Amino acid sequence: MPMSTTLEACLRSKGARYEIVHHPYSHSSVETAAAAHVPGDRLAKTVLLEDEQGYVAAVLPSTYAVRLSELWAKTGRRLTLARETDLRELFKDCEVGALPPVCTAYGMKTYLDESLAQQPDVYFEAGDHEELVHMGAEQFLSLMGDAERARFAHRIQRLAI
Repeated sequence: MPMSTTLEACLRSKGARYEIVHHPYSHSSVETAAAAHVPGDRLAKTVLLEDEQGYVAAVLPSTYAVRLSELWAKTGRRLTLARETDLRELFKDCEVGALPPVCTAYGMKTYLDESLAQQPDVYFEAGDHEELVHMGAEQFLSLMGDAERARFAHRIQRLAI
């Protein structure tokens, strides 16, 4: 599957400068970072959350996890992870698990974790499991201009084996 048409239109409308990075098929954001040989802190992942009011997207580094209590405090909503069947319906031009971060282009309130704003450049899913979009931080923050910035994620601790 090529780049999401919604993402492509968003990039074009914002005049974004970017490059496409091809990588072997991967199943998770941690696997994607390894397959593409990019730092996990610079790979943005998109987590879709929901409640009775609708959907919200959280965008954070692949090496982090959403701290729901922080988003609950920020939004005043008791958000939970969205179901996979919902992802298929909402992001028809994307493969499940390969959501680009520009969820405002899909009509969704989006939160961007501040830790991504500290990176010199950012990578993110193009809508499939074999391509990433790579751009400088300034371009990424401009692209995510409609997202609300907040601190709601924490670094995932890896166990030594």
